[in-house]
Amino acid sequence: MNLEFSPEELAFRDEVRTFIAENYPQDLRGKQDEGDELGKEDFLSWHRILHKKGWVAPAWPVEYGGTGWTATQKYIWSEETARADCIRLMPFGLAMVGPVIYTFGTPEQKAQFLPRILSGEDWWCQGYSEPGSGSDLASLRTKPSAMAITISSTGRRPGRQWRNMPIGAFSSSARTATSSSRKGSASF
Repeated sequence: MNLEFSPEELAFRDEVRTFIAENYPQDLRGKQDEGDELGKEDFLSWHRILHKKGWVAPAWPVEYGGTGWTATQKYIWSEETARADCIRLMPFGLAMVGPVIYTFGTPEQKAQFLPRILSGEDWWCQGYSEPGSGSDLASLRTKPSAMAITISSTGRRPGRQWRNMPIGAFSSSARTATSSSRKGSASF
């Protein structure tokens, strides 16, 4: 097994290093170095730079905005961003919602949501918690109900203040009022 990078892969590594050195936001670096809390705009500053370069979604298919990188290039990207201590991009839209939409969504849904996820215009979160449940999905009491073309949810939200309200959330709930334990949960 050959574990050495090819000349082309080494050139790609150098390109990534140079790009990070020249484009990673210095104010963001300063906040990281000081241990300051990062907000939505901090995360989006790096996200937008990567979107402009075409590097925001390495795992996505090219036809939906992905890079077309090989597995080795994705590995190099991951290693170099870690080496440079770059912040990780928020995964909810890029790694969770986007792949579901490009795999199972209608053409209209793909057109509506994918470009906005890539650009950072849409900011997603997960809504998997309710009082008394935490992340224990088997204990959820929240129930979805279809109303026209939207889904409403009954139940209680966790008592949190959302400073950076997302554009959308994905969640899990019990399927019906009589669902028991793990046999009756659904995601939406």
